[in-house]
Amino acid sequence: MTRLDRALGWSARRRDSPGVACGSAGALGHTTQEARVIEGVEIDVGRDAVWLRSAAPLRVLASAVVGGDLDVTRHVVNMHVRRGYDSADPGADLHAFGRGLGIAEPFVGLMTAAWTHEARIVWEEADGVRAGAAATVGLGVPVAAGVTPPVAWQPSTINVVVVLDAELERAAAVNGVITATEAKVGALAEAGIVTAEGAPATGTITDAVVIAWTGRGPRVPYLGPGTVAGWCLARAVRQAVLLGIPRR
Repeated sequence: MTRLDRALGWSARRRDSPGVACGSAGALGHTTQEARVIEGVEIDVGRDAVWLRSAAPLRVLASAVVGGDLDVTRHVVNMHVRRGYDSADPGADLHAFGRGLGIAEPFVGLMTAAWTHEARIVWEEADGVRAGAAATVGLGVPVAAGVTPPVAWQPSTINVVVVLDAELERAAAVNGVITATEAKVGALAEAGIVTAEGAPATGTITDAVVIAWTGRGPRVPYLGPGTVAGWCLARAVRQAVLLGIPRR
């Protein structure tokens, strides 16, 4: 039993092979997933969070509630919050949650009102490059970037966490954010998601992306969708988001 099991009372886990990671129901009715495709890296999924953790430090580039300024971390936590969540200090809430998991070091922390136990994990591999994506998809307020006017904050978030077993240059990580976003938009288009005004949605009002990499394996100077590594990343993100879109 891991620290996450003990901290949150999760009672079942399943290790999935490359491809789509699926959940299994535990004795307490919790759904959990564990994916361990990259050596030393695990992704756990449950009702309270999606938790990516690594035995060795990961390089990271993130838009996040906490840890967005980090270059290195061993933990990325996507914490579930209730609908209507309104805290004066979300960062403090995330740090408290992290301490409950036993995390005693800087970490990247996200929040979502989407059901984290319904997160989807997809892995892709080609030419020695492994890429995984974990996505939680909340579509309360879909928007079209550059079309939808500014709106008041509401719980509506697509959070995408990507991890690659490769050595990325910093510029490649920025490319990865672009590629992941393009793949997310493609998934929304494929699913026919539109805004309240009927425009094709490009995301929601509070989306976040995390790119993490091991710093070992193939060297990747560029991570556009036309590269092998970018192709793996894009396929993983597109499928994770597409599978994570709530049925209507």
